Amino acid sequence: MSFYLPCTLNLTSGLTFLINRPKIKIGIEQLLNDPPRFLMGRRLGLLCNQASTDSSLIHSRDLVNEAFPGQLTCLFSPQHGFFSEKQDNMIESGHQLDQITGLPIFSLYGDRRKPTAEMLDYFDVLLIDLVDVGTRVYTFIYTMAYCLEAALEYGKKVVILDRPNPLGGVAVEGNLLHPDEKSFVGLYPVPMRHGLTIGELALYFNDQGIGADITVVPMSGWKRSMFFKETGLPWVYPSPNMPSADTAFVYPGQVIWEGTNISEGRGTTLPFELFGAPFVEPDKVETELVDTPLPGCFLRPLAFEPTSNKWAGQYCRGFQIHITDPLTFLSYRTTLALLRAIMRLYPEEFCYKEPPYEYEFEKLPLDLILGDRRLRKALEQGRDIVTLEKSWQAELDEFDLMRKKYFLYD
Repeated sequence: MSFYLPCTLNLTSGLTFLINRPKIKIGIEQLLNDPPRFLMGRRLGLLCNQASTDSSLIHSRDLVNEAFPGQLTCLFSPQHGFFSEKQDNMIESGHQLDQITGLPIFSLYGDRRKPTAEMLDYFDVLLIDLVDVGTRVYTFIYTMAYCLEAALEYGKKVVILDRPNPLGGVAVEGNLLHPDEKSFVGLYPVPMRHGLTIGELALYFNDQGIGADITVVPMSGWKRSMFFKETGLPWVYPSPNMPSADTAFVYPGQVIWEGTNISEGRGTTLPFELFGAPFVEPDKVETELVDTPLPGCFLRPLAFEPTSNKWAGQYCRGFQIHITDPLTFLSYRTTLALLRAIMRLYPEEFCYKEPPYEYEFEKLPLDLILGDRRLRKALEQGRDIVTLEKSWQAELDEFDLMRKKYFLYD
């Protein structure tokens, strides 16, 4: 196996460039820099995937193995598999052996999404090192929540190794999850863009009735105002359709298309940034958007042919979202406005995806993604998007105030 380390490169031009480590130290690096005493001699499990690396792109399992010789006993993987190889929702991955360490990898996206007693027998302390993307419906955070529940049940300790929220930690956007729409893409009342790190989310989830024994290892140097590109950290895709930090930025809105027959760009090189369908006419859609301010972005009309997933091999028309100002961009508002426009224009061609979706076999997938079926019905009625935002602003403000007690960073 090869490791990528900070080094001096001698290029053919004769110039020498120094690749510096970023000033931010993520949770795994902080853990290794100052290992807590309670880990000494304990058997360790690690929930991670291929994106779980340090700032030099060395994988967490290798770092933990080296720092705690003989203590790492098993690995766990979330949705999409340990190597993020599974492309879509409800494509399960099985248990396997890690070829590097020889350790078992237990899939938490297969016949079980919550670790079993037999799995928990392998360790005393579970380390969690996952990349989150700052959006309510990303399943990794609920895999973490299920691990907290199992840890409480079987008396295990959990250590969350914190990482940046790629969307920053300031802005929040969207309606809160309604209790009727609880699922594996939404277990707790958070808005679509929650503005918390995965460690802060763990503290919040734990307070929502779990009560496990958890410790969060915070980062150093990260500020809430930072978007991912400002961190200096390398982006390693956490799931196969999250290839860049730009993808993560549009995802809180663009994930909505998963509940419809509109292609969200799967099967292209720009998933979630591209979207469309054979029946979409970009000029007509643009006309429908004139009554909704959409700051911070440019919708560029285009055509594409997905190689897989919806409309595979068919000529689709739609848009690419270009973010022009990340400070003002409202991903959720933008896609809601686009969804309403397409509903209005194409009542015969547009349709909702039918269940199942993320192990929910009865409820409409779009309702699970939006987090409130009342919102879907309001869009069907053509309700104004800004007015809809005002209807949930009070609960969003309440969430924004509440989340501050879980802040680990200024």
